[in-house]
Amino acid sequence: MSTLEAVVLGLVQGITEFLPISSTAHLRIVPALLGWKDPGAAYSAVIQLGTVGAVLVYFAKDLVQLTRAFFKGLVDRQPFGTLDSRLAWFVGLGTIPIGVCGLLFKKSIETSLRSLYVISASLIALAVVLFIVERLASHKRTLEEMTLKDGLIVGLWQAVALIPGSSRSGTTITGGLSLGFTRADAARYSFLLSIPATTLAGVFELKHLLEATDGPGLDVMVIGTVVSFVSGLAAIWGLLQFLRNRSTLVFVVYRVVMGLALLGLLSAGVLEPGGDVGRSTVPASVLNDAGAPGVFPAAPVDAGTPGADAGALDDAGTLDAGVPASPTQG
Repeated sequence: MSTLEAVVLGLVQGITEFLPISSTAHLRIVPALLGWKDPGAAYSAVIQLGTVGAVLVYFAKDLVQLTRAFFKGLVDRQPFGTLDSRLAWFVGLGTIPIGVCGLLFKKSIETSLRSLYVISASLIALAVVLFIVERLASHKRTLEEMTLKDGLIVGLWQAVALIPGSSRSGTTITGGLSLGFTRADAARYSFLLSIPATTLAGVFELKHLLEATDGPGLDVMVIGTVVSFVSGLAAIWGLLQFLRNRSTLVFVVYRVVMGLALLGLLSAGVLEPGGDVGRSTVPASVLNDAGAPGVFPAAPVDAGTPGADAGALDDAGTLDAGVPASPTQG
């Protein structure tokens, strides 16, 4: 892998992970269009950890406050006594749906839903839903008014991100808007809700990074991590600032254009529906919209490669064959 590839893929992951435009679609298409091989599980793990780090750093103050409030609420026997303690519970409980659904629909997520036709349809479909919600929403409620029911509903919206191309941030922001929250607060809660899923996914994928015997050099790994981390921070800050005074219409238009372009590339034979855009002797994976890597169904794995049967996290945040799945993997 060249330095240019490391920089470009780092930028793609860092930016698209947090904007409501689907990181899966971009990480599937960009390498294919540029004629690059899929970076593989090892490099994807580095990129994932870079963006996880961006979320943790950007919301470090919030995380400390939520953690303190959570335990203080338990000690005082008032778990929902303050805003911070409530948000901590809402984030934790709101992560359950994506974990449960990931386990229930694991097989479909790993096979039929991986089609690029599904991704293109998902890009367009969610764009239409987001447009309708944006138009009908009141945009008046704040996080101070959030209830447990709201937190669970947004959690259910996050589970929709198990469908590749839907975008985790896109579904959760749409869910928040549908409940009447302001755009900025819907996005803020979306980022907080992403922390458990993306962190768990990053930790699990680190295992594959350590097991991999064939992968990019240390220099390009460092470059990709730094670029995804910095671009991820910029994407979080930029989106929160953007949504303070603007609507999500630009993302609606972008998703529709992207979906139609993907359909065009599929029709022209530039891309294969099954996602066979790269070959590697380590499990080929890309980061998905649920915050976890997924496996290209058509990418063969050398049976003689150590760790080749280790599996990889799919779009549900669940583990592919070879790694015991856990209800916490969301």
